[in-house]
Amino acid sequence: MNRRSLTVAFVLWAPALLSQPNRTGLFTQAQADQGRALYAANCASCHGLDLMGASAPALAGPVFSRRWSSDHTIGEVYEKVKAMPPAAVAPLSSEQHTAILTYMLMTNGYPAGSSTLPPDAPRIQQTRLAIGATGNQTRVPLPAFIKGDPKSVPSATAGPTQAELNAAATSKRDWLYHTHDYSGTRFAAVDQINVANAGKLQAACAFQVGELSNFQAGPIVYRGTMYVTTLHTTVALDAATCRPKWRNTWDPRGGDIWPSNRGVAIKDGRVVRGTSDGYLLVLNAENGDLIWAKKIVDGQGQTFTMAPLLFEELILIGPAGSENIISGWVGAFRISDGKEMWRFQTVPGAKEGNSKSWPNPSNTELGGGAIWTPFTLDPEKAELYVAVTNPAPDIAADLRPGDNLYTNSIVALDVRTGALRWYKQMVVNDSHDYDLTQVSPLFKARIAGHESNLIATVGKDGVLRTIDRANREIVYKTPVTTIENVEKPITPQGVHVCPGVLGGVEWNGPAYNPGLNTLFVGAVDWCGTFAEFETQPKGVRNSMGGTIRYDKESRGWITAIDGSTGQVRWKYASPKPIVGAVAATSGDVLFAGELTGDFLVLDAKSGKVLYRFNTGGPIGGGVITYEQNGKQYVAVMSGQPSRFWTDQNPGAPTVFVFSLP
Repeated sequence: MNRRSLTVAFVLWAPALLSQPNRTGLFTQAQADQGRALYAANCASCHGLDLMGASAPALAGPVFSRRWSSDHTIGEVYEKVKAMPPAAVAPLSSEQHTAILTYMLMTNGYPAGSSTLPPDAPRIQQTRLAIGATGNQTRVPLPAFIKGDPKSVPSATAGPTQAELNAAATSKRDWLYHTHDYSGTRFAAVDQINVANAGKLQAACAFQVGELSNFQAGPIVYRGTMYVTTLHTTVALDAATCRPKWRNTWDPRGGDIWPSNRGVAIKDGRVVRGTSDGYLLVLNAENGDLIWAKKIVDGQGQTFTMAPLLFEELILIGPAGSENIISGWVGAFRISDGKEMWRFQTVPGAKEGNSKSWPNPSNTELGGGAIWTPFTLDPEKAELYVAVTNPAPDIAADLRPGDNLYTNSIVALDVRTGALRWYKQMVVNDSHDYDLTQVSPLFKARIAGHESNLIATVGKDGVLRTIDRANREIVYKTPVTTIENVEKPITPQGVHVCPGVLGGVEWNGPAYNPGLNTLFVGAVDWCGTFAEFETQPKGVRNSMGGTIRYDKESRGWITAIDGSTGQVRWKYASPKPIVGAVAATSGDVLFAGELTGDFLVLDAKSGKVLYRFNTGGPIGGGVITYEQNGKQYVAVMSGQPSRFWTDQNPGAPTVFVFSLP
């Protein structure tokens, strides 16, 4: 797109901005032209040639203006620019990053001046943004509650019922929760597809979602209907034929903070999901009609990427966004009307200032404790298990020298009240962005001759830890990826560490086969160099507290681990990181997907590949199995998970369903 068309695009959405104050003389036309070329080479593949967004958020236009208002400084935008591009082998210089910043400013209506903008110019940090509203305009508040058509409320007999959700672990027909059932085992008691016949699988049908958004969805299936999400869309499909039943598309009221959504939950005829702009949506499972939508975020930078969990009358969910220095939380909202029932703060000391857990010697804004992966639940004990992720700023641990509770902790809450029952921190005073991402599965195994109730945890530090839920002790720790230099302090000069910030286990957790007493973990093997900023920027949100340079090479693993001892039984090596889900069955096979686009069936006892099918796009979403009319199916989500996880062929969001002939 040339300069004239960019200007036309800008004027169409915000003609009044050119007259705003503090918009002149910041940079030269030559500097912005250099930024345009750098942007095209390094940023356009994610953010769009016109800066209006693609797989990554928009950097111009109304969505950008809603997110980056006059509450922010140019310096805050610059901190985000300096962290890009995220997978750069040879990072850009500060002058190049500044040039990209000036190109963004020009596209957002800032005219060029006569002097070049230096990277260290004080006015970068001091100048308030003049984007999105004229001086005499008042920003229109987002609607707090949106009521659907009264006729959209489902019948009183619609399911699944609470009894069905409680018994989901034994269901052959359905896959009722993001991780199959409340215990999060990703295990289905189906065996039509087994070691003897898996090689005969064939594609039964496919559904192209028809969008170019990131695709990390973990689908669910109930009574022959599959529910799948993209960033804004929820689709219901026939789970055997892939034929669409309905489609609901959310029109964001606020800006898309992070362009990902991982799925829905279902109960009593209602399909529930979060949105990127901080709303809960409740839809009629039969026709997709909106029942209600409610904005439930309570601060800037919060967004929903996880699939919620439904229990009794409660919707349970928490916001992502640690890198936005949010104050994380877990909340419960009434499914009938969205009323808040309780909210648990995951970093209660971060904003208090010099608390025991969160010392703040530099008087820096602290936070984190986001939630972006599934919960597990013991319904008999009414105990909810939450994976709380990293503190922020991420790398600069010396700014918060305490243990930073409850970050990188498994937190057990009373599901009905939100009261804390117990917690266990896995990474203290994290300096590597090593989010604890999984609190699953819940399972039973014999430990020292006694049957024990266990919970497995995995995170981006690449270590599986299994905990005895009775005494909260770690039973064993098993690395599932390369571990190197994790104890070395991060310096401004940089330290090479494995795993890197994209290493370990991401948003899809382990599976567990009770018949084999084996855990199966997909993982990322991707190292990087961490460097802390010599001087931390003041008053800047959206900061990692340093930089990360990723290694050029990466790979992935699927590791089979003895559920009682933690010993590795076998490992499958993938040429690319494993971020897609795995699913285990009583047929003793393991279903998995690779970023190469390959759908795999492995022998769960040996790791031998029994079947391989290339879907044409990287697999980073759900892989599930279920029965319909007595026949077993496997569904695989294919298409670009995000730019981090895409090589040469991004594919497009597509649902593939496989079965035996």
